[in-house]
Amino acid sequence: MAIILNIETSTKNCSVSIADSGKIIAFKELNNGNYSHAEVLHPFIENILKEGNVSKSEINAIAVSKGPGSYTGLRIGVSAAKGLSFALNVPLISIDTLTSLSFAASIDCGVIVPMLDARRMEVYAAVFDKQHKKIREIKAEIIVETSFSDELDRGKVYFLGDGAHKCKEIITHKNAIFIDDKFPSSKEMAILSYDKYKKGDIENVAYFEPFYLKNFIVIPEKKKKPTF
Repeated sequence: MAIILNIETSTKNCSVSIADSGKIIAFKELNNGNYSHAEVLHPFIENILKEGNVSKSEINAIAVSKGPGSYTGLRIGVSAAKGLSFALNVPLISIDTLTSLSFAASIDCGVIVPMLDARRMEVYAAVFDKQHKKIREIKAEIIVETSFSDELDRGKVYFLGDGAHKCKEIITHKNAIFIDDKFPSSKEMAILSYDKYKKGDIENVAYFEPFYLKNFIVIPEKKKKPTF
């Protein structure tokens, strides 16, 4: 038996679950179009522990979505996970966000391309086969008409995630299939975190950092002209 708390905050979807050996006991998430993680994450954790009748002392590990994704969202989720891991003296497990998102699609043939919005026409994306094995590394890429043309020419390509929506009018290949309303969720994390727990694949709490993929750039505020 392994009780694992899963935390997913890489997008606007704030999601937490508690699972026993990969099976969800309690689950809660909110996707209201805003980054409300700072306000709701810790109350969600307390709620699902109560709902699942699990005490903090029974938790065997903390799992967190490591990115890529929103800088702010990742920072909040990872900070909470590291704090709980340290306070409870349990292992910290990191889950690749796009791998987790790929499990939201179940296909018989073709490939899965989970996408996260990286602003404008840029996305974070990777390519997975029907067994959810990563067959192309994660990239930050600008979407054009010829994006994923090799995969599309070979067969069906299933696009999902909040980055996929804006690609519908750009990628018009007959083999392109867009799956709506799919976001990284702690539901898909449960079996992945349990697999890592069994293998002892854990992070160093002191040194672990999110996988941002791109450097966070602060755009300075324009100076206002003085008024007299």
